[in-house]
Amino acid sequence: MPLTAEKMIPVTEVLEPRARDSWTHTREGEHRGYIDSDRLRELWIHTGTACNLACPFCLEGSHPGDGRIPGMKLSDVEPFIHEALDMGVEQFSFTGGEPFVIRDFVNILDYASQHRPCFVLTNATDPLLKRRHKVLPLLDNPHPIHFRVSLDYPDAARHDVDRGEGSFDKALEGIRWLVDQGFKVSIARQSDPMEDPLQAENAFRGIFREWGIPEPLAFTAFPDLGTPGSDDGSPEITENCMEKYPTRESRAHFMCTYTRMLVKKNDQVRVFACTLVDDDPQYDLGGTLAESMDERIMLRHHRCFSCYRFGASCSAPT
Repeated sequence: MPLTAEKMIPVTEVLEPRARDSWTHTREGEHRGYIDSDRLRELWIHTGTACNLACPFCLEGSHPGDGRIPGMKLSDVEPFIHEALDMGVEQFSFTGGEPFVIRDFVNILDYASQHRPCFVLTNATDPLLKRRHKVLPLLDNPHPIHFRVSLDYPDAARHDVDRGEGSFDKALEGIRWLVDQGFKVSIARQSDPMEDPLQAENAFRGIFREWGIPEPLAFTAFPDLGTPGSDDGSPEITENCMEKYPTRESRAHFMCTYTRMLVKKNDQVRVFACTLVDDDPQYDLGGTLAESMDERIMLRHHRCFSCYRFGASCSAPT
């Protein structure tokens, strides 16, 4: 697996003029590793990149008013929800930006949870707290909703440096409200290279005790995934890497095997391979879910190496 010694390179710089070569081959000319899709088990819906926060590390580059990816409407996603249902989808999942910033999001979530379990990534701060009266009735829908809340570190000051003063306490308020109502909640945290994971999670649980939040919430730790359009110089994944190291079972856990994501580009909804690659147009697999499942996914994006190395998944069972 060759290491790239190049500096951070915007993805768009390697798309032309040899776009197809860079799709199928590494910079050293080796055949790229790839994933062949199995069946659609989870459909992700990108609600848009607008967010109430402006975290400098955000993998979407989100901030208030951001329009890189426009906000979704129920009319945008309804046809895809039904196509996914016809294909046997098991879960609908939502990411942003901050989904609750999007005006139509509660309507989308209401519609989706009439049909399948749902999973929502949120910072659980003001946009959620201001819509509690609209979120609470969703508990009566036929399928459960699981919220994964971003809480970076078990330290308010460190968390608030990037997310803004008071955001740590606001997130805990949102977590406590969700749990108290009966929604399933888990935590997305940042990983530190030198951390003791058990110690970090115990520190979180101590804070939960102080806030009256039940302690056995599940954690998912994420590495730094970089900002949109960047390449962090991660090793490129070759076909030999995929044949030699992952087992058949571990390859099946790559999200592009069983998920797709809807991304709005201008006024059109497109189907992308993964929740982490909306900044690379080569991962646009078409305008329908059915056609997207026939595409071979080349592991070209630098974030693919994070999946390869850490096995982290954006998904969670509801």
